[in-house]
Amino acid sequence: MEEDFELPTGDEMMMNNDDQLDLPDEGPMLKVGEEKEIGNQGLKKKLLKEGEGWDTPDNGDEVEVHYTGTLLDGTQFDSSRDRGTPFKFTLGQGQVIKGWDLGIKTMKKGENALFTIPADLAYGSSGSAPTIPPNATLQFDVELLSWSSIKDICKDGGIFKKILVEGEKLENPKDLDEVLVRYEARLEDGSVVARSDGVEFTVKNGHFCPALARAVKTMKEGEKVLLTVKPQYGFGEKGKPASGDESAVPPNANIQITLELVAWKTVTEVTDDKKVIKKILKEGNGYERPNEGAVVKVKLIGKLQDGTVFFKKGQDDSELFEFKTDEEQVIDGLDKAVTTMKKGELALLTIAPEYAFGSSESQQELAVVPPNSTVFYEIELVSFDKEKESWDMNTDEKIEAAGKKKEEGNLLFKAGKYAKASKRYEKAVKYIEYDSSFSEEEKKQAKALKVACNLNNAACKLKLKDYKQAEKLCTKVLELESRNVKALYRRAQAYIQLADLDLAEFDIKKALEIDPDNRDVKLEHKALKEKMKEYNKKEAKFYGNMFAKMSKLGSLESNKAEAKEAEPMSVDSEA
Repeated sequence: MEEDFELPTGDEMMMNNDDQLDLPDEGPMLKVGEEKEIGNQGLKKKLLKEGEGWDTPDNGDEVEVHYTGTLLDGTQFDSSRDRGTPFKFTLGQGQVIKGWDLGIKTMKKGENALFTIPADLAYGSSGSAPTIPPNATLQFDVELLSWSSIKDICKDGGIFKKILVEGEKLENPKDLDEVLVRYEARLEDGSVVARSDGVEFTVKNGHFCPALARAVKTMKEGEKVLLTVKPQYGFGEKGKPASGDESAVPPNANIQITLELVAWKTVTEVTDDKKVIKKILKEGNGYERPNEGAVVKVKLIGKLQDGTVFFKKGQDDSELFEFKTDEEQVIDGLDKAVTTMKKGELALLTIAPEYAFGSSESQQELAVVPPNSTVFYEIELVSFDKEKESWDMNTDEKIEAAGKKKEEGNLLFKAGKYAKASKRYEKAVKYIEYDSSFSEEEKKQAKALKVACNLNNAACKLKLKDYKQAEKLCTKVLELESRNVKALYRRAQAYIQLADLDLAEFDIKKALEIDPDNRDVKLEHKALKEKMKEYNKKEAKFYGNMFAKMSKLGSLESNKAEAKEAEPMSVDSEA
């Protein structure tokens, strides 16, 4: 047998097999000793030894195997085991016979299997002289020793990533996160162009070349990779001049980068307008977070942009700072951020003036915060006690909690804090939303609370110009009490703002039928009549102008037609 026997490339093998066979990623579920067909081309796999875990290699991965190849009569024609050297190749790239590319994709690390490969997936009608005759079915005893995952991370061949050391955790860094990496970049001739033993950067801002930011978004903490980078993700047609300790990169140069993701700090936008930003300095424990109404205990340092400390609590064994969330006991940005934290989490908050102290100067414990200041807090959530949720309450407690939230909402409404009041009314209704376990008396109390809270919430929504929600809340009330004058009145107000004047008139008239002397409804009816008159005038003017324009256009078209008819006559007369 020849010592330098090599499995043929895909081009050789495909001479007699132009069909591309695409298989599912998962191989057949086999027990040791069982044999099953893979796909529908006659490839069979018999499991000889179970592998480890669940992962299997994919196209593009570098696999390392030991194998022995025989004909069906048992004649051996090749063996990596006899040579004492494992065989390495890139899966799915046509470097081996098709039966191998398809079969080894189904194997786990450490697995040993016997593949029976028909000629169409092996050497076809030509065979491989002198050891393999034409149209030969082959058997390969294959053991998958290991593989290195190689991914085309941009799906355009621009960056290939080979994992050298597996990382930990499941998450990957996002655009806002700050990553700490080590890297070394080399040209194809092996010359080093850049290296760093530790550099920190924000992912979206990138560092060195575009490939680094692209790659770290696919990596886990502790992962080490080898990147093969094409010019479009390196330094392109212009290359890079030498600077400082970094050597020049020629134009259109491919680069190889060894990159390790040492650690990263998760950065999140607490508010949708990106004006409260949280950077996690130390991860917390578990999954629980404070809810609205929770009592939290924190270590807290507040600073201005120049580093001036204006607030400090819970440091150096001093008493922890305690507050209740959603009660306006602290600035809004701090209130919102703490409800995103886990116990033990340490974070740095950046809070814009809108969520801090606004446009006014504020005297704090240790210093004055100037107007329009962005402030910074280092906060550690030491502990918290969540406000009791409805599913942890009995029926008495639910009704009591709903009544309490309603009163809190009323106070906030009177103070002109309509958004906060709305949240209280919503929470009150949630406590008593499902009343199937309530007694008859409790159901009456729950209904009264639902009516009151939804009506008051509708008033909040009208103040906040959220007319669609106001209309929906009033409709909910009318489903419970069809003759509720306040609900008809407020829904009419919402309809007016939504320009549904006919619906508004219907509700107003119904309200007046129920309560003819209601002063507010009468005034709204009067205002509605004026609005409808105004609307009708505008509509009449609009259609009047439209018809006038149409008439004018018709007249112009008629004149043009007459002119066209007259034109040939004048020409004829001149002729």
